Amino acid sequence: MTDEPLVLGIETSCDETGVGIVRGTTLLADAIASSVDEHARFGGVVPEVASRAHLEAMVPTIDRALKEAGVSARDLDGIAVTAGPGLAGALLVGVSAAKAYAYALGKPLYGVNHLASHICVDQLEHGALPEPTMALLVSGGHSSLLLSSDITSDVRPMGATIDDAAGEAFDKIARVLNLGFPGGPVIDRYAKEGDPRSIAFPRGLTGPRDAAYDFSFSGLKTSVARWIEAKRAAGEDVPVRDVAASFQEAVVDVLTRKAVRACRDEGVEHLMIGGGVAANSRLRVLAQERCEAAGIRLRVPRPKLCTDNGAMVAALGAEMVARGRAASDWDLSADSSLPVTDPHVPGRLRSHSHDHVHEVAKGNLYS
Repeated sequence: MTDEPLVLGIETSCDETGVGIVRGTTLLADAIASSVDEHARFGGVVPEVASRAHLEAMVPTIDRALKEAGVSARDLDGIAVTAGPGLAGALLVGVSAAKAYAYALGKPLYGVNHLASHICVDQLEHGALPEPTMALLVSGGHSSLLLSSDITSDVRPMGATIDDAAGEAFDKIARVLNLGFPGGPVIDRYAKEGDPRSIAFPRGLTGPRDAAYDFSFSGLKTSVARWIEAKRAAGEDVPVRDVAASFQEAVVDVLTRKAVRACRDEGVEHLMIGGGVAANSRLRVLAQERCEAAGIRLRVPRPKLCTDNGAMVAALGAEMVARGRAASDWDLSADSSLPVTDPHVPGRLRSHSHDHVHEVAKGNLYS
């Protein structure tokens, strides 16, 4: 027996239906149903397709997670769900499901921030987060530098992309190279056989007068696309592996350079990297090299925990419970642009409405 909170987390911000269960900082289950194959023929995520896929996958994925964890839904101490940011329709499916389960079971509900969850998931791999921690989050929708002094209440944005996110740029260049979708894994694979110094692609926002911590990958994307078009127009073969390696190097060079600079400027000794692009092998290697040279300790979760998953939501939910943070109200709504400065969406001062749920729950489906 343990006093650590047992929490189920639901993640539906994009195309992954993720359900995780954690006890404190111990991962018990991480069940995922992906709709990526349904989006591949469109070359990107289609919001309506994602929402419908979440609807179909939700209950089976929750049941699978409970079975994997070897726990009953009635044993849970709380249910956490991504309230934002993300695709509005997809978020609504997750929030609605979380409300239904929390209400039926008489458990507290925690609406949490997708980005803060990506930071908190590292606790499942490397233990409690140092305070403060600098976080570099890179995915198809986000490229952000965040400073966390308290993952449940104090996350400060340092910088973000002003146009394309890093993962989005990977997808677009993979499309130009006819490598398919998603682009991150396939470009990483081709880049391993290419020369990253063969083509001098630009590094955006790295000039002395540019924003120190912001990112821009639109110019890089355009430069690579035009380089490829020029080769094809001249009737020459495109060296796919060299293009992939040179493009990838330009991206990870900027990401790691700015992350290390932010750590130095703020006097932070720990850098955490998360998000789907954190699975990139070259990003991990270069980040480690630069962190070691700067005396910074690097924390990167295993690749499966870097992509969107329910475990990260459960991890942040468990931290909310452990620190006694207020649960969310039953009128919790999805917020597609929820700011990272709101790690969770707490409830207002309530009367006895939450206690009433425990009476309602007596006849629930899990009794």
